Amino acid sequence: MSKKISIIIPCLNEEKYIENCLNSIINSDYKKENLELLVVDGMSDDKTREIVKEYEKKYKYIKLIDNTKKTAPIAMNIGIKSSCGEFVFIISAHAKYETNYFSKLVENIIELDASCVGPLLITDVKNKTKKSNSIKKVLSHKLGVGNASFRIGSDEVKDVDTVAFGCYKREVFDKYGFYDERLTRNQDIELNKRIKNGGGKIYLIPDVTCTYFAREDFGSLARNNFDNGRWNILTAYYTKSLNSLSLRHFIPLLFVLSIILPIFLTIISYKFIFVLFLSLLIHFIAILLVSISIEDKETTVFNILKSFYTLHFSYGFGSIKGIIDIIIKKIKRS
Repeated sequence: MSKKISIIIPCLNEEKYIENCLNSIINSDYKKENLELLVVDGMSDDKTREIVKEYEKKYKYIKLIDNTKKTAPIAMNIGIKSSCGEFVFIISAHAKYETNYFSKLVENIIELDASCVGPLLITDVKNKTKKSNSIKKVLSHKLGVGNASFRIGSDEVKDVDTVAFGCYKREVFDKYGFYDERLTRNQDIELNKRIKNGGGKIYLIPDVTCTYFAREDFGSLARNNFDNGRWNILTAYYTKSLNSLSLRHFIPLLFVLSIILPIFLTIISYKFIFVLFLSLLIHFIAILLVSISIEDKETTVFNILKSFYTLHFSYGFGSIKGIIDIIIKKIKRS
């Protein structure tokens, strides 16, 4: 490949994952004279910066850039504006990339004349325990992550609404704009929806893969998905549109509301308690059947059940927190 590419990694406190990520890029088959790698760091206070600086000394195409405002969309925009590649990759420090990852995506974006192309995401964990393996399974299943094609897979190249860790034509950012810096989460989904609405094409390339390393304990899983749920609501609020989100983003909210609302409505009639029990029962039966079907020697049904409950409740309550945040904002304004 003769095309110049820029690889941008926004990161903050990624000492556990950054070496693995950088090594996978170094070992890629893309010619290093046509590659620049920009690590845009949010002033990490662990060993991330120290690790990246060692790589920077050794490889001239690696550069550490400061992001004093810390958030991911600001880091992404800093990286794009500091880069010079004809094609721009926005990737995660939490992942490792196959040898042909960059060359194949560049090949496909040219062949398809696309605005953006992305890989199939394989979820894994670094430290394999029954707990972490259960989280991996839940984050690889439709009942856990919905119908996102880049997670559940496809048999062929597919026109999609969004991809993870994609390759963009540089001109995309001039035409459709940069990442929305108000959004701590969902900034990639929102940008990709803008591209699609503007007539751009985004494709999933299923024979190109990367491995994403999930959270490995229930506390980390809950915190991450609480923020995801919260920012689904705030994304709609800041963009004044539901355009960039899908029904799957709000199902956990509907589930949690189906439990909370009947509790309050029992003040009117005790019969609403049956709605609560029915909602809990249907949810339990669904996740139990799935847990039994995906259990193996690496984990247990109990751990898978706990992963589902942690994911769904934290995501749903995060969305409720987002609604509360908006109400508070409006009260303060008035």
